[in-house]
Amino acid sequence: MKTKINYKTLYTDIINDLYPDKLLQCQEILNKQDLNILDILELNKLIFGEEYKNNIEVNQKFRSYSKQDILLILDYQKKHRLNNTQLANHFNLSRNTIAKWKKLFF
Repeated sequence: MKTKINYKTLYTDIINDLYPDKLLQCQEILNKQDLNILDILELNKLIFGEEYKNNIEVNQKFRSYSKQDILLILDYQKKHRLNNTQLANHFNLSRNTIAKWKKLFF
């Protein structure tokens, strides 16, 4: 059985222990009942800033997306009227990944 990571607790602990000065910036996201992939990516940018930007390529290898996350990303594309390339650039994904997801879910 696969257990779900409690990102809310994880990020709260990281902020409290390592970046207490960024608590106010992140509070609105952390107050949400459940965090989705968009919230997690936003928290990474807020907390780690330049460090996050420098490690995007390395961290990309370790990302995985649930069906719910994929549908949320594809919905983001529709809502913001982005093409596959623009969406891929926004989320640091491959255009081929976006096309594959569209084939799977639409």
